Amino acid sequence: MTAERFDSIYQRAAERKGGSAALESLLSAPLNKQQVAAISNDRFLSAMTKKVFQSGFVWRVIEQKWPDFEAAFFAFDIEKVLLMPDEMLEQRATDPKIVRNYKKIMTVRDNALMIQDVSQKHGSFGQFVASYEAHNITELWQFLKEHGARLGGNTGPYMLRSMGVDTFLLSQDVEDYLRKHEVFSGSPTSKRSLAAINAQFAEWQQQSGRPLQHLSLILAYSWGTNHSN
Repeated sequence: MTAERFDSIYQRAAERKGGSAALESLLSAPLNKQQVAAISNDRFLSAMTKKVFQSGFVWRVIEQKWPDFEAAFFAFDIEKVLLMPDEMLEQRATDPKIVRNYKKIMTVRDNALMIQDVSQKHGSFGQFVASYEAHNITELWQFLKEHGARLGGNTGPYMLRSMGVDTFLLSQDVEDYLRKHEVFSGSPTSKRSLAAINAQFAEWQQQSGRPLQHLSLILAYSWGTNHSN
């Protein structure tokens, strides 16, 4: 079984959601490249940290505590975070205002260092992220996994989506569709699988002219148990 043309996927999603207008109302536009390039480094570090802490935890609790996270890490100012000694990070790991997970707290400084290194080469982390196109967005996922701390799996892509970066996501329904239509086999996060998945989304983008964000949402709405009430 091969993947369908995107107009067939769109038609099925629209039927499930009560028509094209209803489906379109569920979609939001990602930022353009100029807007992504303008995002400050501290906001990327904040988003990375939030997704790292939300992974395997109750997202709502992290949202409630987030103002305290911002205060604990100097609003995620890169230079200030990089000056935090181990002793200060250990103290943060005992702070009841945030989540007391020492290993995750250490990722804040590690990811700040990655952002600094990238910024020295590309001007800013936002400019680096904006340099990726639809056909190679999973290469950015791989970079985050290999050079960041705890940004592998879905954590990196979900962080990018939360910042308005145009990317698809491997949600359960999206992954199930792609596997059953033989776009990939084995682990969806292997380099070979990600390249094949990325190529399929790039093909769908050429067919539809839509951003990756729309494509994965519409695909998810067309598959599994996604139906309107």
